[in-house]
Amino acid sequence: MGKIVCAGLGPGDPDLISVRSDRVIRAARHVAFFRKAGRAGQARSIVQGMLRADAVELAMEYPVTTELPFDSPEYNDLLAAFYDDWAARLADLAQREDVVVLCEGDPFFYGSFMHLYTRLQGRAEVEVIPGIPGMVGCWNGTGQPITWGDDVLTVLMATLPEEDLLRHARASDALVIMKTGRNLPRVRRALAAAGRLDEAWLVERGTMPGQRVARLADVADGDCPYFAIVLVHGHGRRPEVPE
Repeated sequence: MGKIVCAGLGPGDPDLISVRSDRVIRAARHVAFFRKAGRAGQARSIVQGMLRADAVELAMEYPVTTELPFDSPEYNDLLAAFYDDWAARLADLAQREDVVVLCEGDPFFYGSFMHLYTRLQGRAEVEVIPGIPGMVGCWNGTGQPITWGDDVLTVLMATLPEEDLLRHARASDALVIMKTGRNLPRVRRALAAAGRLDEAWLVERGTMPGQRVARLADVADGDCPYFAIVLVHGHGRRPEVPE
């Protein structure tokens, strides 16, 4: 009788994988990971050189990513069937063997593994190893603290309607906006309307080779990958001597 272990990989730099995840990944005989069809997969790329020579790799290829609107019935049906299928496969394998599932960032923070986790309850033993969320690696890349004192931090998806982005941008001290990509124009408009565009940063491939940190105002709308993150730092209470 085996179990399913989801190993959080952290923000991307292999040096930021936890000791526990590192140990589990190197010992794994079966390793599953998500990827877009035709791609190596970001999670798999992070652990390059770490897997044992005889490890069996299970590439879980999404049936759809950005080809359909994420809120369309077809998108939902395709992904639901995908997660159902892989939950069944992993549960079956876990009756005989341990399986390690790779997950970028932290598995319980917007991770794809969550959709497997809920489907695996009562069907297999599941262990989740936390990881440093990707946004943490990104805001460290700016060289500035993201929050001070009693700042309120809000995490948003760039897929939200523009009016929702604007409302949160006005109400929060610090912002993390994920899944930018083709949604960057609406993020830019919302931040500009909130008077916060000049404070915003775009971080691409945080902690990984090719990391780019730039002022959002200086970045063209078409020059942004899906997994880049927009950050607006807080400026709250700090114990400083008045000048």
